Amino acid sequence: MNAKPNQISPAYVIASWIALAVGLSGFLIGLWNAGMGIEEKGYYFVVLAFGMFGAVSLQKSVRDRIDGILVSDMYFGICWAGMIMAVALLAIGLFNAKNLNLEEKGFYAMSYVLCMFAAITVQKNVRDQLDATPSDQSESGK
Repeated sequence: MNAKPNQISPAYVIASWIALAVGLSGFLIGLWNAGMGIEEKGYYFVVLAFGMFGAVSLQKSVRDRIDGILVSDMYFGICWAGMIMAVALLAIGLFNAKNLNLEEKGFYAMSYVLCMFAAITVQKNVRDQLDATPSDQSESGK
């Protein structure tokens, strides 16, 4: 095989985007159809958005450190704290949700985890694709 270290297959990129679309659409359709108040739907939506941002930010800061790009300890800690808080907020919300049965709680938890994984993978793929472009093309795109 003559694959470059950061070269990724188109099938993997497509699978990552599909996983993100399935996770997001499942979570959001579930929220839309849920028999809960708008404030509770808003809570779960914000926890999803916060979690996805936290996951991508944490992945990027970990990767930057591996690549030798300076990431402050404070930002790195904030990324970890944000990711932990997002997951904890979802778990606390689902644990205390009296109007959701166990199957619905499991659905939200699994679609949330799929969203987190897919967001990290899509961000990694985008970065790898940018790294794989020749430097003359990336310079002309600035």
